[in-house]
Amino acid sequence: MVQPILMLVRLEDEIVWLDQYQMGDLFKTDRTSILRHIRNIYNSEESLEEATCAKIAQVRKEGKREVTRKISYYNLDLIISVG
Repeated sequence: MVQPILMLVRLEDEIVWLDQYQMGDLFKTDRTSILRHIRNIYNSEESLEEATCAKIAQVRKEGKREVTRKISYYNLDLIISVG
């Protein structure tokens, strides 16, 4: 039986964006495998990082302090290439 995948995706200007963890869930693998595929895609110049990757700041509380981290999100073109 196929299990449905439920995830929240980032949608900006009608473009779908996922981070490495979300792609791992989508393709049923871990983040390190996704990262290896992404590096291979960029190294082979199949896709350009500047055109397919956006760094988006996320703020989260860790204890009493707020920490801002930039998370890489990848658009649908790269997601399809990874798949």
